[in-house]
Amino acid sequence: MTRFGVALGARPETFAGLPGLGDLVLTATGELSRNRRVGLEIGAGRKLADILASGITAEGVRCARAALDRARAINVELPITEAVCAVLFDGVAPMTAVSALLARDARDESADAGGPLDPRHPS
Repeated sequence: MTRFGVALGARPETFAGLPGLGDLVLTATGELSRNRRVGLEIGAGRKLADILASGITAEGVRCARAALDRARAINVELPITEAVCAVLFDGVAPMTAVSALLARDARDESADAGGPLDPRHPS
């Protein structure tokens, strides 16, 4: 999330405060979070179309693909967003997506770790 925001011109410290981490934690844990409710339903085995047909509107569903497309256009890697899109739109099982994320090689995930805005990154 930070890497994407920085690539779009945001300051990295913004994501450490309420607008970044605070919103993420609330979305992931809040009882009123529609995004969380959709995730729990998918985790319980329901299909996205059925969940949405029940009247739940979750901005994360609508924005996930757009965020991934934008990140790819500016050459920013978003592995969690890729996994979310795979589960939401490609029928990938949540455990398969999580396993793939955990199998990734360890690396520096900081916003300035070799990305296009890193001064060490070749232009």
